[in-house]
Amino acid sequence: MSKLKTPSEKKAASLAMDGRNVYGENDKSSRKAIPLRKQLSHQKVRRVSKPLAELSHAVDEDDFVAIEANVRAAEIAADRARFRKRPDEPLGRVLRANQTGDRSGLQRKRK
Repeated sequence: MSKLKTPSEKKAASLAMDGRNVYGENDKSSRKAIPLRKQLSHQKVRRVSKPLAELSHAVDEDDFVAIEANVRAAEIAADRARFRKRPDEPLGRVLRANQTGDRSGLQRKRK
């Protein structure tokens, strides 16, 4: 049995606990878009380290260190730009933003 007894308590809990997708996409497309974006970002990280695997054995030590430093910097940049899921916004905050027209408090889609 529910601990919340009155309808106003239930409504307040619903507004606080229910979430809404404010990412900017169709909420149905997220089922396919989220796995795709994760896959593409992981591929980008793997692709960055490919030059090290393609090196021949007759590479000068200084050249190898320079290439390795470039690959490490590219790996860090790719890792920082990776796809990250964001949680849904509480329903109460979304409804308040829709009523006032001020959507600045909601999460924005990163480019």
